[in-house]
Amino acid sequence: MSDHFTPLARSLPASIPFVGPEALERRLGRPFQARLGANESVFGPSPLAIEAMRESAGRSWMYGDPEHFELREALAAHLGTPVPTIAVGEGIDGLLGHLVRLACAPGDLVVTSLGAYPTFNYHVAGHGGRLDFVPYRDDREDIDALIERARAVRPKLLYFANPDNPTGSVHDARAVERLIESVPGETILVLDEAYGDMAPAALPAIGLVRPNLLRFRTFSKAYGLAGARVGFAVGHPDLVAGFDRVRNHFGLSRVSQAGALAALKDPGHLDAVLGRIAAARERIAAIAEKAGLRPLPSATNFVAIDCGGDGARARAILEGVIARGVFIRMPGVAPLDRMIRVTAGMPGDLDLFEAALHGALREVGAAT
Repeated sequence: MSDHFTPLARSLPASIPFVGPEALERRLGRPFQARLGANESVFGPSPLAIEAMRESAGRSWMYGDPEHFELREALAAHLGTPVPTIAVGEGIDGLLGHLVRLACAPGDLVVTSLGAYPTFNYHVAGHGGRLDFVPYRDDREDIDALIERARAVRPKLLYFANPDNPTGSVHDARAVERLIESVPGETILVLDEAYGDMAPAALPAIGLVRPNLLRFRTFSKAYGLAGARVGFAVGHPDLVAGFDRVRNHFGLSRVSQAGALAALKDPGHLDAVLGRIAAARERIAAIAEKAGLRPLPSATNFVAIDCGGDGARARAILEGVIARGVFIRMPGVAPLDRMIRVTAGMPGDLDLFEAALHGALREVGAAT
């Protein structure tokens, strides 16, 4: 490690929160036959978005609008909220990094759930924050325990995803509203709603604005634009304005902005994708049950599958499926690491997964 870096940077591991399927393909020496691990939408973006991005590509010699004016205006109209309540950035991940930079000095405490979305933790560690973890309860984030912990330690940030990754679980809007009202005033509640398009009834009304609440949404999941990296935050104007202090003003390309703007104009495509996701979830659950495994209920575009043992057993199944050309993932923290996680896919993709799963189970042995 170079002595030119800060002591904090030198103390951090050189790690990536998620190993990409491309890296695994390079190790295997062959491409995957089915890509069902990154919670992307294999159903693709709207044809309107594809055409808009294609048309915009010819103007890529120009920077994208640094104020994201048209996209913020369109999002405000779509959601029914004022423009000053919306910040746009390079996916939720980019916005989370900006928020941690804004809110956390080295040594500040941040509370999250043990096993929840690891990229958030990556940002906290990278800015010198201290992570405090609350265990899941019954494979769901534990709202009561999070409230209790937040009141006890008064963290700078409290992270909560609804619906949740990696389990796919969901809390109803009333429960989330209770969390919002219970968080200490000095704590910013980071409400990750990346999968909210698949469970709109679980989302509190967009008009519920608090000085310490930020909600994060994305075009990466249901809208099928993961590669375009477009996310947005919704919250009190004073919080939202803070992003302008640290964000990369030219970070969102002209092509990405055009794609997201066009995607909002095609609700029919979104509805069709949501239907295909629901059908794929049912198919994944049926495959798991047929194999003697237990699928968890899901309100996302993936299904977590309890493999009936511990992390070592789930890891062996995961590796067996990957070795057979199907990319899936698993949670990394016990007790959630007894699961594998499978993204909604095309019927042919799920046929390949079913065959790979049966092959992996023959190697690993029957469920305990």
